[in-house]
Amino acid sequence: MTDMTENAPRTTGDGLKSKLPLIAIVVAAVVGYLTLGDYLSFQTLADNREALIAFRDANYVLTVGLFILAYTIIVAFSLPGATIATLTGGFLFATFPGALFNITGATLGAIAIFQAARMGFGERLGARLEHSQGMVKRIKDGLDENQWSMLFLLRLVPAVPFFMANLIPSFLEVPLHRFAISTFLGIIPGAIVYTSVGAGLGEVFARGETPNLGIIFEPHVILPILGLCALAAMPILLKAVRGKKGL
Repeated sequence: MTDMTENAPRTTGDGLKSKLPLIAIVVAAVVGYLTLGDYLSFQTLADNREALIAFRDANYVLTVGLFILAYTIIVAFSLPGATIATLTGGFLFATFPGALFNITGATLGAIAIFQAARMGFGERLGARLEHSQGMVKRIKDGLDENQWSMLFLLRLVPAVPFFMANLIPSFLEVPLHRFAISTFLGIIPGAIVYTSVGAGLGEVFARGETPNLGIIFEPHVILPILGLCALAAMPILLKAVRGKKGL
């Protein structure tokens, strides 16, 4: 009787309950996109810069806590304004510790959406991939064998949207600790670049200009990041070469 109970399929209610966190994130993302786009903007930061600095100077620890919380919510619910939040971190706290606060908030938010997606679909989809055959099974096994490399590549390659880099691992049964560590370390290069741009916003505001957000694609920035991508991909390439040569 106990075995039958344990092996019984989930009811529709249980399935829906497990999907509620992900549904909430999707709904919040849509509502946020439609309503917050005009508020979480560079112009809003420019208009409120003096009030933000005054509040920070009077309540530094509280400002840090509220900033990390706000950043976590923006990432967890995929709200617009993640780039503005990163710039704000640099503007309020300088490149360091601003980059640390940005990375912490982004990592916490990524963990939240990772867990929500896994609760809703990840475990079931991962089990189906595990018991699949042919090419799908080989791809799944390859990802399992090179998880660290793949996770770092997802974070380092600028072309991979942050949202997708949070969802893909949740569907492939990546352990939470690997996801968290690779997220925290993998976003460091990009976070430092954009936080440093935010740290210079005082001069940008004084000139009445807008920051150069395309700086990450300039050669002196993108080449080192691509170098890190190559290092992350090296174990995958070596394994492929060894497999072909039978080493």
